[in-house]
Amino acid sequence: MKEDQNPKRPLIYYYLLVLGAILILNTFVVPLFLQGQITQVDYGTFLNQIESGQIKSVEIQANQIGFTTKDSEASGNLFITGRVDDPDLVNRLYNAGVEFSQVIPRENSPLASFLLTWILPMIIFIIIGQMLMRRFQGKMGGMGNAMSFGKSNAKIYVEAETGKSFADVAGQDEAKEALMEIVDFLHNPKRYKEVGAKIPKGALLVGPPGTGKTLLAKAVAGESKVPFFSISGSEFVEMFVGMGAARVRDLFKQAQEKAPCIVFIDEIDTIGKSRNAGAMGGNDEREQTLNQLLTEMDGFSPDTGVVILAATNRPETLDKALLRPGRFDRRIPVELPDLNGRVAILKVHAKNVKMASDIDFNAIGRATAGASGADLANIINEGALRAVKMGRREIIQSDLEESVEVVIAGYQRKNAVIPMKDKLTIAYHEIGHALVAAKQSHSAPVHKITIIPRTSGALGYTMQLDETEQVLMSKDQALDKIATFMGGRGAEQVVFNTMTTGASNDIEQATKIARAMVTRYGMSDHFGMMALETQNNPYLGGDTSLLVCGDTASKIDEEVHSILQSCYQRAVQILEENKDKMHELAKYLLEKETITGEEFMAILTKKAETSMPEDQASASKE
Repeated sequence: MKEDQNPKRPLIYYYLLVLGAILILNTFVVPLFLQGQITQVDYGTFLNQIESGQIKSVEIQANQIGFTTKDSEASGNLFITGRVDDPDLVNRLYNAGVEFSQVIPRENSPLASFLLTWILPMIIFIIIGQMLMRRFQGKMGGMGNAMSFGKSNAKIYVEAETGKSFADVAGQDEAKEALMEIVDFLHNPKRYKEVGAKIPKGALLVGPPGTGKTLLAKAVAGESKVPFFSISGSEFVEMFVGMGAARVRDLFKQAQEKAPCIVFIDEIDTIGKSRNAGAMGGNDEREQTLNQLLTEMDGFSPDTGVVILAATNRPETLDKALLRPGRFDRRIPVELPDLNGRVAILKVHAKNVKMASDIDFNAIGRATAGASGADLANIINEGALRAVKMGRREIIQSDLEESVEVVIAGYQRKNAVIPMKDKLTIAYHEIGHALVAAKQSHSAPVHKITIIPRTSGALGYTMQLDETEQVLMSKDQALDKIATFMGGRGAEQVVFNTMTTGASNDIEQATKIARAMVTRYGMSDHFGMMALETQNNPYLGGDTSLLVCGDTASKIDEEVHSILQSCYQRAVQILEENKDKMHELAKYLLEKETITGEEFMAILTKKAETSMPEDQASASKE
């Protein structure tokens, strides 16, 4: 996050600045203006002017004598001279008829002198010290909060100030249906009390990042029209021991005072991790905070109307005591949306921008399989930015299609300089993917092929779109996917008899599928339906851990290698059988740089018809 280049300065800074300016003016500037109006003379000149009758008035002060002459009275000039011990001065002035007087020194009362000399400076120093202390504490972070030890940092939204409702949430119909019971309870608690039903104390929202867990919690508060407390789990844990537990107590105290209300704890896994006694380096402060949270959730009745909502994408790390009935009674999955959900989310975000009337949201939804709600919102925004960049006042279909590619592969590197030899290799590589996919019965249709490099590092890509939403993947589909990934390297081998680094990502993706087939999907003839690894975190990366010995791990590697090799041989065979078509398509792609799936299939079908023997062609026409 970029730091503010013009941070706000404290009020004491401007006070000191103005005080310094006043001192400079009084010391240097004001005397310059007064210097032209005051003239200093010696005492003898003063006596001569008295005797000659030129002096108009005299003011005798403690250290000096100020006087005006008859000539200088009109111009406003003032003369001063030093005061000497002259007993006859008063007689001289009286005999000369000069107006004279002596300044009477003003004496302050003892009380005023005490206040000005002692009390006022102390007050000024105390105020300045407090301001400096607060600023210093703000820079110290957690240590600066020592004086507010037990205060929670929860953001409070009163009633419907969240500004969200269930209409703003799309693609999560099951989650909204489960949360509607909480909304109904907060609206009509008597209905549940009459039957003897108890609303769940807590509901845990579980799902990948960007699926709308926080948005759902705000929508519940907006629909219920009750106060909404929002706080992150990381805000409970501070430097001082016991601060997290104190903040939990303060949060629940505020919630019970404003009941009925909703308390939302985001990223609860920060404080709710399992208390494993065998783990090394345990965090006592985090465990104290968790213990206090468990106690507080047991300490209030569901009838009070305090509902706890929490969100996490690491449910497997949470403590079992936190998930038992009576605390977080209900676990609500907030999964990645399906095709209909993605289309609904796109339409929700499209309400805030100007869209053309012929937008096909279904096509964009099919192109974004596996995208979260945040990704889809970003796609709409990227489309709007592209429309403005192209000088249009509304978003058209091509803007959204390009924004999908921007999110997936990055922006186009239009100024990238690629040698013709490498460009030709890339063209054959991508045609190899598309050709193998088109010649298999369980592969998704080719949607687009391009050799324009992207900022993600991709020198080109082949996009495939399933016609319908795929929920399950069969063994044949998995093998066809691996063969399609191998098509790029196969084309390099068939045409150039060489290998390049362009297949690195293909190899990684193919190996991941083949390993999952062996270790998790039970699609291996050697191991059969035997679980050989477990998935550690399904929502964050999906890392896995093998549950086998070293010998079995070696056999797994051999089985994976066998699958990859078999698919590679099949891809090479398809390309050898369609070498003429591959040359034609690669030449066309090299000229156009980007072709659609329809263009690809048209050329492929046309070549297939012209390459038939005459007797087969006539038979097919008959």
